[in-house]
Amino acid sequence: MHLADRSTRVAVRALNLGGRLLGSAGFTPPSLRPEALIAAARRRTGLTEFGSWPFLEPLGRLLDSYEREARLTLLGRITVRELIISLLETLLNMEAERARWDRVETQHIEAPVFIIGLPRTGTTLLHGLMSVDPANRVPRTWEVMYPANYPSDAEGEEQARRRAATRLAWANRLAPEFKRIHPLAPDLPQECIAITAPIFMSIQFHTTHALPSYEDWLEGDSQHLAYRFHHRLLQHLQARRPGGRHWVLKAPGHLFALGALLDQYPDATIIQTHRDPLRVMASMASHATVLRRAFSDEADPRQIASDWATRWGRALHDFLEVRDRVENGQFLDLSYEDITRSPLTVMERIYAFLGRRYTDEARTAMTRFLSANPKDKHGVHRYSLEQYGLDRATELARFKRYCERFRIAVQT
Repeated sequence: MHLADRSTRVAVRALNLGGRLLGSAGFTPPSLRPEALIAAARRRTGLTEFGSWPFLEPLGRLLDSYEREARLTLLGRITVRELIISLLETLLNMEAERARWDRVETQHIEAPVFIIGLPRTGTTLLHGLMSVDPANRVPRTWEVMYPANYPSDAEGEEQARRRAATRLAWANRLAPEFKRIHPLAPDLPQECIAITAPIFMSIQFHTTHALPSYEDWLEGDSQHLAYRFHHRLLQHLQARRPGGRHWVLKAPGHLFALGALLDQYPDATIIQTHRDPLRVMASMASHATVLRRAFSDEADPRQIASDWATRWGRALHDFLEVRDRVENGQFLDLSYEDITRSPLTVMERIYAFLGRRYTDEARTAMTRFLSANPKDKHGVHRYSLEQYGLDRATELARFKRYCERFRIAVQT
């Protein structure tokens, strides 16, 4: 661990200890009341109009879950407060910009490609590879963080990148182990769970904090609101930076809402990745544990693993119910083993399936990407099923239908 990381951890522990002592002395922590956060966002932006987005219910449910269930440290509470205010600022800034720019409303999002699959199944690698083809357009981390309210020129974009880099540097400092699992950088492709976060409908929140009642509500909702906002944010990004002709998007979270995705994007093509789900569950538990420990007084790896195994098992069951009713020509199924063993051959399959030319320029760019981003570049991410208290027989039964449907070999 670098000296800066050790210094940050010492400071974090001191801050959280101080927060507990102040709390026992009657100190009032930063407010997470919806009205207080909305007022703060309006003060910071000088804007008042959120448009017609019905975000108050998801916001209220999210904040209630943070208060009752997340066991936030003082740092965690400060971080959550700043996150929610920044998301509210995004809503305000997008609405103001849309009112000024007629071109945003007229943007057409045609035949987007969605890369989906359980976490840790190669979706990030595929997204990264496709992002370097100039014909494709992906949402970059910096522009999802700041989709509006910056000058529409090179200097304005650079300012937004620098702001994003500063926030991401702190995230990497607070959870340095996370970069071994999923690297963060301003120009890397961003997942769709960040795109729907400003409307407060995203599995991102339960991944980083223990919010079971909020996540239960989200999974029980149709999520059509989330995908309407997803479409609007893509329109906004496209109006600002036209880029490649073809949108390529990615998030494991789409498994929770295939019906809403296809209702919003009926011409979408779905690339689905597959891997032994028993290995996936252990990795997912490791991922969530690293994030939650940065902000909470309680992050039990075994409880996290049990919770997410149940949720992903249920998501796959519901997903398959929808998929089996959909035209199969919209889906391309790929194995994790093929993706990691021969990624450029997999790219050939993808482009052939999409009916697009796999150019020499794209292949060269992807070859360079692979050289610059070798597996385990940021360190090895180690985990095991038993480490997280998951029973092999139980998990085999939970994912039996999924594995049989896609002929996935499972370690026994």
